[in-house]
Amino acid sequence: MIDLNQKICLMGDFGVGKTSLIRRFVQRKFNEQYISTVGAKISRKLVEVQNGFNKQKKNIQLLIWDIEGKSKFESLIPTYLRGAKGVIIVGDISRPITIEHIRQHLDLFSQINPHAKAITIAINKLDLATTKQAQELLEKYDLKSVFPITNIYLTSAKIGSNVDEMFQKLASRLIDKEFDTR
Repeated sequence: MIDLNQKICLMGDFGVGKTSLIRRFVQRKFNEQYISTVGAKISRKLVEVQNGFNKQKKNIQLLIWDIEGKSKFESLIPTYLRGAKGVIIVGDISRPITIEHIRQHLDLFSQINPHAKAITIAINKLDLATTKQAQELLEKYDLKSVFPITNIYLTSAKIGSNVDEMFQKLASRLIDKEFDTR
């Protein structure tokens, strides 16, 4: 039984690993071959989470929209984002410019969905950096203090680091916001 359906989007520059993160979470697979997303691709995953307020288990079906980076279809991106309750904005740890662009993606998402319930940042491709490099990058950009975000994760779709945890926490946040009876 599904207690809740929620649309979430993955946004970020091209090549940051949005599709790979989704594929790792939904299909438990990773593919080295880069295939650019054109427009948007939608995946589904049923996730069981425990409601933080009454400790009841709930089933949430995530409708995961994989939004392309920049292309000739860029004008359609606001349409793809409409109605999303959550977002994961992805940057590539090996390309700092993609992390600098996170604010632009967040601004666009927030303009279209000002009442979104969960905003998460994923700095992906952790397998290409040392833990020290990753920590220095997070300190340099200090994303937590700038954005109204739920969580920041250092992820790797290739080796699966923090991917399930990131999606699970996002789903928990959506459930908690939906079923908050306080």
